[in-house]
Amino acid sequence: MANEQEIKQQYIDDLLAPSAFDVAPDHAQIESRFLRTIFIVTFPRYLNTNWFSPVVNLDRVLDISIFIHPQDTAQILKKLRDKLGRLQAQDIEEQSAGKVRNPVLETAINDIEELRDKLQQGTDRFFELGVYITIYGSSLEDLNNLESKVRSILDSQLVYTKQATFRMQEGFFSTLPLNNDKLSVHTSLNTEPISSIFPFVSYDLTSDKGLLYGINIHNNSLVLFDRFSLENANMVIFGKSGGGKSYAVKLEMLRSLLFGTQVFVIDPENEYKFLADTAGGTNVKISIASNSHINPFDLPKPMKGESYSDVLRSHILNITGLLRLMLGDITTEEEAILDEAITQTYAIKDITYNSDFTNAEPPLLSDLQSVLEGMTGTESLVVRLKKYTEGTFSGFLNNTTNVILDNQLVVFSIRDMEEELRPVAMYLVLNHIWTQIRSELRRRLMVVDEAWWVMKFQAGGEFLLNIAKRARKYFLGLTTISQDIPDFLNSPYGKPIITNSSLQLLLKQSPASIDLVQKTFNLTDSEKFFLLESQVGHGLFFAGTNHVGLRVVASYQEDQVITSDPKQILEIEEAKKELSSS
Repeated sequence: MANEQEIKQQYIDDLLAPSAFDVAPDHAQIESRFLRTIFIVTFPRYLNTNWFSPVVNLDRVLDISIFIHPQDTAQILKKLRDKLGRLQAQDIEEQSAGKVRNPVLETAINDIEELRDKLQQGTDRFFELGVYITIYGSSLEDLNNLESKVRSILDSQLVYTKQATFRMQEGFFSTLPLNNDKLSVHTSLNTEPISSIFPFVSYDLTSDKGLLYGINIHNNSLVLFDRFSLENANMVIFGKSGGGKSYAVKLEMLRSLLFGTQVFVIDPENEYKFLADTAGGTNVKISIASNSHINPFDLPKPMKGESYSDVLRSHILNITGLLRLMLGDITTEEEAILDEAITQTYAIKDITYNSDFTNAEPPLLSDLQSVLEGMTGTESLVVRLKKYTEGTFSGFLNNTTNVILDNQLVVFSIRDMEEELRPVAMYLVLNHIWTQIRSELRRRLMVVDEAWWVMKFQAGGEFLLNIAKRARKYFLGLTTISQDIPDFLNSPYGKPIITNSSLQLLLKQSPASIDLVQKTFNLTDSEKFFLLESQVGHGLFFAGTNHVGLRVVASYQEDQVITSDPKQILEIEEAKKELSSS
């Protein structure tokens, strides 16, 4: 049996071993890769927290091992007592000789006495610390450059290193994940300075659960995060056209669907249709000629603890905001008239503040017009409203709702909507989705692409901000996307929406807007230039108070579904035609 185990172990060793391993005094070579091990020999008197993080986060391949060997406290106390006796004797001798006081000697005596007190009281421990770093390069020149970079980082903090000369093999084995300290080059330290090096402090944003948002460009770790674990699940995404905004959002949507999250999308450019078709979602086309209709007077069902009165009042305010978008500027008097008219319009259908309207049939926009025609001082309002009830836009708003939101993915496409009506369409869809969200508690995402369209108007900005503030109560995460950053941030509702969004993703920015972005997000100059020069899909990912550089990465199958590249889409369509014809 023993021979069989030895044979198996030998087989595993041969399988894992490289084809060649050459050892020189100052480096080693594994096949075509060069490596060198260095170790820390000297520490300064004081160590700051995170002093080792620049090395850990260096954008190169490194193997780092930290060996901490606890020492017997009784033996250390004895050695410290002997050392203290020698130092005190030296101090007395120098004083007797009439020499000036020696600050170095006095500091050493004070340090030993302080350490002895802590060890004796059990509040501190003593250890032997070994820190070994193995660096890799494609050539000896590359290896020397990387060593100089690591050494300069450590030298600037008065931490000095040496090469493991003539011991490169032992150094390499010491930094393998085998827990084998073959170098045995140690420095004596107590608990406090050791705590500054372990655990590694890294630019990390990884949690035990959540979605994969991308790769951390600082250290190539995975950025895993659950947006619903923060104080709110809202997110804003800013970037110039072609920077990868839609790609990143569609990737998050696709992965969210796997966890049972319901996703609603307002799509201004028909970018999400292919994703919806592939994932079995619903595409709803919103336009004047479309057969899909949404009645703005639809009422949500009250949730537990909500009264019918509160639900109706809140919805009347939403309808008033929609009418302000539709009718243009309205006076304070006209707004009061509209409020009264909407209340009477609901009353026609026996919907009042004190009634149960769960199964009641909601009124239509033409019912509101009829009520306004019977009131005084409403001539201007009626004339402007007729465009939506009898005129060109009548098919858009004056119909009962036939759009069902029971699918896991629902995309509202407003690409074919006239530009004049786009803000109205976005507000209408937002209100309809919000009505559904308020009726049933479920984990959901609402994606508003090109949000600056609706934020150009006060009513639209107010409504979007209201959703951002209240989304958390309904288990909703609002994702707001914009490429027109100045318009978004200059809106009085732009910064409050950012403030109420715990997640932010900044992708490639244009020079025209970068200063405003830097000021808004308190970016450093290096982060500013990173966003100016970053590649497509690269950016800064903010989660709460932490942020990291992010590279959005999708699998091949995901990429085929979410790509927005017109050339790639045409290639996919051609491949489909060839498959169907064959």
